[in-house]
Amino acid sequence: MAALELWLLVGVLLALSFSGSAALESASTQEFDVRPGGEVHSFSQSKGGYTCTFTYAAQGGTNEQWQMSTGISEDKHVFSCSIWRPQGKSYLFFTQFKADVQGAKIEYSEAYSQAAAGGQKDIALNREEYEVSETAVTHKPGVFRSQLCKLVMVARSTRSEL
Repeated sequence: MAALELWLLVGVLLALSFSGSAALESASTQEFDVRPGGEVHSFSQSKGGYTCTFTYAAQGGTNEQWQMSTGISEDKHVFSCSIWRPQGKSYLFFTQFKADVQGAKIEYSEAYSQAAAGGQKDIALNREEYEVSETAVTHKPGVFRSQLCKLVMVARSTRSEL
């Protein structure tokens, strides 16, 4: 897929996943608590044979409300998963994070340390802070600076056509 096509696809899927447009076969958003205390927690959402799982450990503060949105394209070949704190910046310090998809291979991902608020632009994490495999986005121990407020993944189906 050409870079321009991929960026257009990402833009459309992100817009659709946040707006809940009917152009997606299936889209939904669920709230969950991100809890401090240093223990490892996970939150998953499944849709149409795909699963997105966010696993993390965090310290400091109190619980924060986060959201996970998942969507599937009309042809059921593209799956999107977005994990974020709607209030913007998280005040928790993440000691680790991993977001993975099942049933698809990641074609695009981006992680952010601060979400847009008051007209500010999102601040992307430095690519040195995390790694992307075919199915997961994971912090890099010793390099990740403990700040995370949003993670976006777009993946294409691994299923073959009959």
